Amino acid sequence: MSVRVRFAPSPTGYLHIGGARTALYNYLFAKANGGQFIVRVEDTDQERSSKEFEVEQLADLKWMGIDYDIGPGKEDEHGPYRQSERLDIYKREALKLVEEGKAFYDFCSEEELEQMRERSQAEGTPAYTGKWREPKHWDEAKKRVEAGEKAPIRFLVPDKDYTFTDKVRGEVTFPKGMVGDFVILRSNEMPVYNFCNVVDDHMHRITHVIRGEDHVNNTLRQLMIYEALGAQAPVFAHVSLLIGADRQKLSKRHGATSVTLYREQSYLPEALANYLCLLGWSHPEEKDIFTLEELYSVFNLDRFSKSHAIYDMEKLKWMNGQHLKNKDDAELVKDLEGNVSHGHFFHKQNEQWKLKCVGLYKEKIDLYSEFESQLDQYVLNENVEYSDEAKEALGWETTPQIRTYLLERLSDVNQGFVSEEDLAEWMNYCKKELKIKGKPLFMGFRVLLTGQNHGPDLKVLISLTPVSILKKRLEKAGN
Repeated sequence: MSVRVRFAPSPTGYLHIGGARTALYNYLFAKANGGQFIVRVEDTDQERSSKEFEVEQLADLKWMGIDYDIGPGKEDEHGPYRQSERLDIYKREALKLVEEGKAFYDFCSEEELEQMRERSQAEGTPAYTGKWREPKHWDEAKKRVEAGEKAPIRFLVPDKDYTFTDKVRGEVTFPKGMVGDFVILRSNEMPVYNFCNVVDDHMHRITHVIRGEDHVNNTLRQLMIYEALGAQAPVFAHVSLLIGADRQKLSKRHGATSVTLYREQSYLPEALANYLCLLGWSHPEEKDIFTLEELYSVFNLDRFSKSHAIYDMEKLKWMNGQHLKNKDDAELVKDLEGNVSHGHFFHKQNEQWKLKCVGLYKEKIDLYSEFESQLDQYVLNENVEYSDEAKEALGWETTPQIRTYLLERLSDVNQGFVSEEDLAEWMNYCKKELKIKGKPLFMGFRVLLTGQNHGPDLKVLISLTPVSILKKRLEKAGN
């Protein structure tokens, strides 16, 4: 059977990075096996679900390079792929279980149910012990329903152990008596998660379910339902949870937790996908930096870790920098044009200037937002603040000589930029004619023209800095 995997987001908020990682693993497994990646929207929470969140989540997946083969807007014969469009199916399947004696209508009152819960907590026994689970009461229940009364449908839990083999955690056994008869269809005919999840996975021909380990306990109820439906359960792989450095479940206090926020902060989608992939899975060649396409031939279920994955924003930022550095300068220029404002200074320059600027700073930044701070610090900074070492260099005997010479050379230049050749000529003049060499020469030029005693390649930096800025720095150096 061809591999069919799914990602089933609930459109009740933005796409969480944990959900994005689950989608990523399913997508890669489908690609690695020539299978199909399906998106199914679990929107039965009528109060919290919204079309806007669905659209946003699907857009986030596409931004990350995760494009589904089948799902909303890409239906096949097994659809539809929104649960809100499948309510008749869930009702039909629940009623079928009732007719087969595998489920029953429950007319217990809230007071009776509360008493059962209290007894269950006190005695450690399954919660539901109502009379309606007994076959002798089923005809009465059906007559009440036919007369118009409303009641939830409960699944009749078999008295047996259940075992399955997890691709990450090995053999998992649930002893009998762990759960009592549970609701599969509420009295308003809305399905419960575990029921509609199994019905959909069965009808959508899902072969493998890759999801977070917090779903392990759901597997018990789902195995029961698969058995009752006469369906074969898929292969399960429950991957480790994402946690913060404090070993707690990942939340907003640990930093950005939705894909949308990373998009807004101009992270690279390939970097986020790369990082998420390594949170619980390892590359067979121990690679840290790769593209999704490079994983199509090597991704499998055998390299998952059972240990919790610690989410590290600094590691993600570093990885973003590695992907940024791997881009060619022309591509970076194109990306930066959508991420740099600065009074449109960057946008006003010609392509050659932009390429040179990007080439100078790409090794020094991890995020596009940091590029703007580099322009601030080195190119557009008029009011430089001198360090102690810079002040010392300004006090050298030779530095005022260099300053006088530079002011003279720039006196007739009112706009534009100094070329690298001009700077080389000026430094050569000071070396030969003014007899200034070594550190006094190079440090003198740097401090006078940049206000700093260290920084990027001076000849490139000065060729990128407007002449008007250079003049103001020279004026300040003389005060």
